[in-house]
Amino acid sequence: MATVLIVDDSKLARIVVGKAIAALQPEWVRLEAGNADEATAVLESQSVDLMILDFNMPGRNGLELAEELRARFPSMPIALATANVQDEVISRARAAGATFVPKPITEDAIRGFISGAALKLRAGNS
Repeated sequence: MATVLIVDDSKLARIVVGKAIAALQPEWVRLEAGNADEATAVLESQSVDLMILDFNMPGRNGLELAEELRARFPSMPIALATANVQDEVISRARAAGATFVPKPITEDAIRGFISGAALKLRAGNS
């Protein structure tokens, strides 16, 4: 069983992402944070296996958080979700080792990331 942290300043967006994950991996534990600072606090107290980050948040944005997290958790699957599909954002996400997921997030949009993360987590646990 994996634990996923959903980081988005929109409660509605966190609910939508949580439902998509529940449909794909119902046994996964879903945690939520409303911004980068809350996410950092969750990571200090909980074991998290993968993260889905919103790009546009107050304070540190999701890309900055992804870059920080990559240094701390080199193999953790991280997705950056945004409606901002500019090439610079996509290339920086990839440079940080994050999977780009376009918003609005749907079950279909996130399926590839979740499937890949599940395979990676299973490989790491065997």
